[in-house]
Amino acid sequence: MSVNEMIQDAMTIQLDYELPEYPAFVEGIRRAPRRESHMTEADKALAIKNALRYIHPDHHEQMAKEFAQELETRGRIYGYRFRPAGKLYGKPIDEYKGSCIEGRAIQVMIDNNLDFDVALYPYELTTYGETGQVCQNWMQYRLIKKYLEALTDEQTLVVMSGHPLGLFHSHKLAPRVVITNGLMVGTFDDQEHFNRAAALGVANYGQMTAGGWMYIGPQGIVHGTFNTLLNAGRLKLGIPKDKDLSGRLFVSAGLGGMSGAQGKAAMIAGAAAIIAEVDDSRINTRYTQGWVSHRTASLEEATQIALDHQEAGEPCAVAYNGNIVDLLEYLYEKGVHVDLMSDQTSCHVPYDGGYCPQGLTFAQRTEMLDKDPEGFRKLVDKTLHHHYEMICKFHEKGTYFFDYGNSFLKAVYDSGVKSVCLLRGGYPGAPALRLRLRSLPLVLPLPEPRGSGQDRRGRRGVHPHP
Repeated sequence: MSVNEMIQDAMTIQLDYELPEYPAFVEGIRRAPRRESHMTEADKALAIKNALRYIHPDHHEQMAKEFAQELETRGRIYGYRFRPAGKLYGKPIDEYKGSCIEGRAIQVMIDNNLDFDVALYPYELTTYGETGQVCQNWMQYRLIKKYLEALTDEQTLVVMSGHPLGLFHSHKLAPRVVITNGLMVGTFDDQEHFNRAAALGVANYGQMTAGGWMYIGPQGIVHGTFNTLLNAGRLKLGIPKDKDLSGRLFVSAGLGGMSGAQGKAAMIAGAAAIIAEVDDSRINTRYTQGWVSHRTASLEEATQIALDHQEAGEPCAVAYNGNIVDLLEYLYEKGVHVDLMSDQTSCHVPYDGGYCPQGLTFAQRTEMLDKDPEGFRKLVDKTLHHHYEMICKFHEKGTYFFDYGNSFLKAVYDSGVKSVCLLRGGYPGAPALRLRLRSLPLVLPLPEPRGSGQDRRGRRGVHPHP
């Protein structure tokens, strides 16, 4: 049997012939902003053609119109018609169809990732991290479910960027599913080309556990965040190994799927914390689930709550509904000393909504992404510049800042602040700001600036422009 014949035999499952009824959308559920892709007319035609491969030819004329409308209004084809009506959630395993327990268990995991109470943008199959999707569209979701129902314990389902390639013979000890997401040829491995590939329906960004179908929310990272904060205090603030962060102030941003662990981690470590978040719905989720202890849209109130707990040596986590740069400006103006500082906004996609410019509400951010993406990009860059400037000011007063692996420093660099990568001592009067990636130094392979006189064996750090 040839490879092509083997693949053809593996791809025998199709969607039902009849089109499902168009489902109603539940009010109050977060929706993804319109995604940018800069598609040509030929690209749009190809995207629709790619989506129609899942649909019986008898329905192509109708569905081509729906897909074109989605592409125009959302920037992507999600196939909303094929989303099951009502609330998705991880049901008891025995309520799922399947030929093996693994096939049923994986269906539980997928539906949990798309639960209204779990997912960031459930209707757009986005679980967390602004763009991390279970798969690209609801046709793929239905197909994957059908394959998992047919899967036996001697088969493996192969999925590529949400597209099920088919069931292949394996054995009982082999993986039941093999998944890849977002694989790009090196020459085209950049944000612009990926956005086009995603819009065409041939690439999916799965984050870590969205497209891997195993998301468990902030609980998956709270222990690591706790260890990072506590050890930052011990390594950089001189806190003894038998003590915690009591009486210390931690300030950061982001209360999404992974960043939502920051408040609870700070409390476990004994710190008083203020976490800025522009999306009040995310604050509501974290507050009702117990990840933060207080919530307010007032800079004065947020600061006072944190300072009162800090003075009493009691932990707290205050969710401030507003922009992190506004918070930093306020704290600096009031002379508040911040011991530890970080950032967990979705800076891997700052121009797609992962980072909100100063001066915009969350709703205005979403509207501007749709109406004026280039203007939005300029505001993001401006805010990143000022954000970094404020970090440098706090550093000069003794604050220790660390990049928590969210690409914040890369976003700052990409926005035009090239001095973020200057070497320690690389120019006269350069302050010794040590920005770190989690608990490890951020090392960039840059040549030593000429005339600096620095020992070439010296450690390379990241420093602000004086």
